[in-house]
Order: sequence, then structure tokens, then C-alpha cells
Amino acid sequence: MKLARYGAPGQEKPGLIDGDGHLRDLSGVVTDLAGDAIGNAGLRRLAAIDPATLPRVEGEPRYGAPVSGIGKMICVGMNYADHAAETGAPVPEQPVLFMKATTAIGGPNDTVVIPRGSVKTDWEVELGVIIGEVTRDVSVDDALDHVAGYAVINDLSERAFQLEHGGQWVKGKSCDTFGPIGPWLVTRDEVPEPQNLSLWLEVNGHRYQTGNTRTMVFGVAALVSYISRYMTLMPGDVISTGTPAGVGLGLKPPTYLKPGDVIELGIEGLGRQRQDVVAHPSDRS
Repeated sequence: MKLARYGAPGQEKPGLIDGDGHLRDLSGVVTDLAGDAIGNAGLRRLAAIDPATLPRVEGEPRYGAPVSGIGKMICVGMNYADHAAETGAPVPEQPVLFMKATTAIGGPNDTVVIPRGSVKTDWEVELGVIIGEVTRDVSVDDALDHVAGYAVINDLSERAFQLEHGGQWVKGKSCDTFGPIGPWLVTRDEVPEPQNLSLWLEVNGHRYQTGNTRTMVFGVAALVSYISRYMTLMPGDVISTGTPAGVGLGLKPPTYLKPGDVIELGIEGLGRQRQDVVAHPSDRS
């Protein structure tokens, strides 16, 4: 299934994409895509519904993040060897983890706002893993049974905040609008091999990133298992699994986003995003 949330920010309704690509309203079945609704039993219940019996949503509504009530967003750094190389970092021996504030999360096509005074706002296409079951210290073999599905993520980053302002990376990762997720949560039954998905990102029509999840240093099952050793993962939690080479920081010379840019990105089978980049209100003339 492809599950979505649509409507104005803060007023999203749950939806389902039918076999013809039409959005169907799920609000008569579940109040939102969160908690038990995205657990194994909840997804089986939704899968049993004939989409033709659901009201069709007309027009072109805004899509929000495809899951609600995200308690935490855990990101993985340097998880593609080519990305580590372009930034001058060694390939990690264990997953590098950091958090992105949930206030950064938005819809897949929402506007990206460059933070006040920023000149180093960067892009990162990533495979997102959405947790469906309470997950504590799970084995690698059982890890995927705890995954509700997958989504496209743009892990936007302000490199000066991240690398030049001291402390941890979270400061460069958590600015408002820096976490577009979606357009859909694609359930794990539709993604039997998460380690063989092509992903790409363009800015103003120029292709900067082209990669495949098979080149991850640590795969999805390994990451879910590893992270759950250190913290309990709850339904709706999101893991952003790292980015391949081609980020602005790694270019020669480095290239960063500016007002007026258009970012487009996608992952095979998971849909695509498009974001217009604008200046922070205090930086607009």
C-alpha cells in the first residue's frame, strides 16, 4: 500500500493511493496514520479494504508527512562510502547517529526556508524507514518485521551550523522546513528488498546525486537493530538512513542552496518530492 496524509498543515487527513494513482480518503476508517494504525495488525486491516469503497479525493491537495505523531527522527551519518569520501571522513566502523528535531518535519513539496543568515544550506536525498511496532533490542533477523514502511526524505543541512558552530550536528539539521518526508509511506510488503533502491536529487534540473541503497555501509535491518539497542523505537519514529555522494559540501567548489532554487528528488517506487527554496523572512529585501 501507499499511504498518505493530505490537507493543510496541522489539519491533514489519512489517505490511500489506489491502483490507478488516485488519492482515497481513509478518515472514515482511521483517525490518522499513527500508533496502532501503522502497526502490523493495523496495516493488515487497511490492506483488506477495497480502495474503490473509499471516497475519492478530488483536485490536487497538499501532502503532509505520511505519518503523524513522530516522536523522534534519528539520522545516520556517513552511511555511504562515497559520501564519506567526498567530505573527507573515514567510513565508520559503527553507525554514526544524530537527531533531527521533529519541528523540522514537513510535507514533501512544502517550501524550504533558508535559515537566517545562512550561506551553506545543503541537500541530501535519503531513504526513510518508518517504524510500525515498539522495537527494543531487536535482532537483525527480526528487525524488518518492526518496520511499517519506507519514504523519501530530504535531510537538509546547514553546514556552518553543523560543522562550525561547535557541539553536535543537530544544530545544522533541525532548522524549520529541513525535514520533508513523503509523499507516501510505502508499506514494507511493496519494498521486499530495501537494499536495492535507486535514489536521485536535482537542483534547478541539474543532477547532483545518483545512488543506490545497495551501497549503504549499514543496511536497513542492521540500522533498526543497532539503534534499538540504545533506545526504544516507537510506532511513527523515523530513521533517515544516510545519503550518497553529490551533496553541495562535497563539490569543488562547494555549492549551496539559494533563494529561487528548486529541489527535486526521488527514490525508486517511493515517489518524488519538489521544493521551492526561499529566503528567511528577515533576509528578504
